[in-house]
Amino acid sequence: MLSSFKSGFGQQLRIGIAPDALALVRTSIWPHERARLLGQVAATGGDAVSLGAALGMLLGEHDVAGLPATVVLADDLVRLWQVTPPEGATRLADLEGAAALRYQSLFGGGLAGWAMRADWDAARPFLAAALPLALLDQLTAAASSQRFKLVEIVPQFVAAMNQHRRIRRAGAWFGVVHGGVLSVAAFDGDLLAAVRTAPIPPGADRDWLEGHVAREALRVGLSRPERLQICGPAPNGWGSSAGRLKFACTLFEDETDPLWPDCARLALTGRAP
Repeated sequence: MLSSFKSGFGQQLRIGIAPDALALVRTSIWPHERARLLGQVAATGGDAVSLGAALGMLLGEHDVAGLPATVVLADDLVRLWQVTPPEGATRLADLEGAAALRYQSLFGGGLAGWAMRADWDAARPFLAAALPLALLDQLTAAASSQRFKLVEIVPQFVAAMNQHRRIRRAGAWFGVVHGGVLSVAAFDGDLLAAVRTAPIPPGADRDWLEGHVAREALRVGLSRPERLQICGPAPNGWGSSAGRLKFACTLFEDETDPLWPDCARLALTGRAP
């Protein structure tokens, strides 16, 4: 019953937002309670206004007041890039300036209309993300009107990397599959070298994956990785098999119900086990 859901200690919400759909999932800190898909709704467009309207419809069907909520944004809605800190950087302003310049060179414009977040580091390359301000405003307004606690807004790729950070193997690249797209973080040893995203063609097999990784390595100026570690609904054929010597590929086990829609799987990205 909804009343027991509202009163249960340790209940949390996760909201997955993709350009075409949104999902609301309830999770719990208690290991015996499984995640529950509360609802999903299609979005009529990928713009902030359309997504805000869809979010209002989704949340309007549930009493979420007082509950903490984490929002996971599909990588289609954000911009991700790698930043090399300038030599001798000592201030946050130095890192912010380097990130803004790198953003401009990659995306052909300034950060007007975007909110920049990053894992700031003056000693090594770091990952930066830009989130649309208009969408952040919609999320803030929804939290205010529905009276839930907005505790985190995170891009899917960042959430996945944080979730698997401790088990990333030395020399491995890291990938995320969602919505027919493969995003890959290329590493030079332990240093982040680039973040690359590409659509997965229909029927993409292990040969396609090996060719794709080889091309991305050339573009970034790195050797092919020893291993690729991937989370998300990747084709089973991508996993390592006998006779495959170019690089190993590990597919992290996906504990999400395979019948759940992509937007619900998105919502659970980064959830603590």
